[in-house]
Amino acid sequence: MSLTVNHQLELLLDILDEQQSECCAQVSEYQQIKRLVKSMMANNKITNEQLLQLLPEIYNYGRQGESVQNQEEHIVTNKNNIDSWISAIEQTNLQ
Repeated sequence: MSLTVNHQLELLLDILDEQQSECCAQVSEYQQIKRLVKSMMANNKITNEQLLQLLPEIYNYGRQGESVQNQEEHIVTNKNNIDSWISAIEQTNLQ
């Protein structure tokens, strides 16, 4: 069963929110972020222009997170980005 875009966004939001609040992450979470973003960019169902522009940034965050030595530092460094990504996802209302 494939996830709808709404489910993908909810999952992405949950992962980002948890990483931000706990300042830690697993490599598998970054891989999941990459898979979610790649899938959403491929299926062209997102019409929110702000979110569309942010998806490549979120993908890069996931890609960098896979190989970073200090997970906490990576999350803290991207705190403002994560805030804006969470906000954009929350404002996206897909049907």
